[in-house]
Amino acid sequence: MKTAHLALRGAALATVVVLGATACGSGDSASTANPKVTVILGTASDSFYNTLGCGAKAEGKKLGATVDVQGATTFDPATQTPILTSTVAKKPNAIVIAPTDSKALGTPLKQANEAGIKIVTADTGLDDTSFLSSAVSSNNVEGGAEAARTLAELVGEKGKVVIIGGTPGVTTADQRIKGFEDEIKKYPNISFVGVQPSTPSGGVVEAARLTAASLSKDPDLAGIFSISTPASDGANNAIKDAGKVGKIKVVGFDAGPAQVEQLKKGTVQALIAQKAEEIGAQAVRQAVNAIQGKKVTKSIGTSFVSITAANLGDADVSKYVYRSTC
Repeated sequence: MKTAHLALRGAALATVVVLGATACGSGDSASTANPKVTVILGTASDSFYNTLGCGAKAEGKKLGATVDVQGATTFDPATQTPILTSTVAKKPNAIVIAPTDSKALGTPLKQANEAGIKIVTADTGLDDTSFLSSAVSSNNVEGGAEAARTLAELVGEKGKVVIIGGTPGVTTADQRIKGFEDEIKKYPNISFVGVQPSTPSGGVVEAARLTAASLSKDPDLAGIFSISTPASDGANNAIKDAGKVGKIKVVGFDAGPAQVEQLKKGTVQALIAQKAEEIGAQAVRQAVNAIQGKKVTKSIGTSFVSITAANLGDADVSKYVYRSTC
């Protein structure tokens, strides 16, 4: 395994894309004196979103804003929508949200905006972005492409590979899959056997079942790209149960405490970490700017860090490991 090369590649991902700075109308004095921002996470049970929330709170404190962080226990529009409804009733100046469905959340968020609430998406996005003050997320297409390059190197650029997880209609999943599929085509000796998609509330158990089914269908499977934290955890469990730790190479997306332990134990060989705190901080900053009538940036893309066992001890890498609490 060319871990030194993988570590160096991680540093090369440190780029930020910023598009479309615009100015908003001026906010009223009550709003600007102490802006109230509610952050609605994709789920409160995921270390990536908890870390994003930490970044949002820290930025709010810096800017003199009151930031309230909410989140359902599952990544599902059915559980997120009631939280959004109750938040709108409280009339914050802005809502920062990671939509759990790019279509289903669009209408209620547009209605909230029409009621005078600024809307910023963080991480996941919407199909209709016309009413958003800003959209902040990782460059997920590039993240998927980096996962493909990393996995290709780990499997020696040959053999069968599969994607585990990813719910259709979730923008981050769709983009990661696209990036992976487009990049993996560049390796003629790698056979991409497809995507095993997950349901919104399937979680770790479903990901383990999908991985086990993939191993049964393709006993000679060489590599797995697990597209999210639950997908990584499920793949980890299934690989251990099959007695194939180290034999099947795994690239996980996200870098929570459990994923880092998997990396240390060799079940997972590389993690593509998002800059979760930066996403949360940028989203709150844009929300406050919108409230105060300052210039906002319509689209902000943050970069990734590729984490391996070889570079995990580096301070400039380990700081991107997610945490469960602030």
